[in-house]
Amino acid sequence: QDRYTISEVVAFTGLTAHTLRWYERIGLMPHVDRSHTGQRRYTNRDLDWLEFVNKLRLTGMPVADMVRYAELVREGESTYAERQELLESTRRDVLARIAELHDTLAVLDRKISFYATER
Repeated sequence: QDRYTISEVVAFTGLTAHTLRWYERIGLMPHVDRSHTGQRRYTNRDLDWLEFVNKLRLTGMPVADMVRYAELVREGESTYAERQELLESTRRDVLARIAELHDTLAVLDRKISFYATER
């Protein structure tokens, strides 16, 4: 199957129908095909794109940067360098957050250890 209704995509992705419509409105989703009755019909390619967008969201990438990335994808291969830089910048941010989380985890471990020895 390569045609899914918005309710099926909601079930697959965990996103809300409102979010899917918003993604389309702001240009984060490429053009979504419609049935003869006007109902959205998503493809497997759309589902793959939504999976990638969800990963970008998890990185903390600003929505404006995600929309910019989507625009670059639509512009074609000539934008590879700009796309790569955008992803590399996001990767640096993720690594910095991971380092902060490791530091935070170390603080928590010290506190837990302290309380464990005080009993």
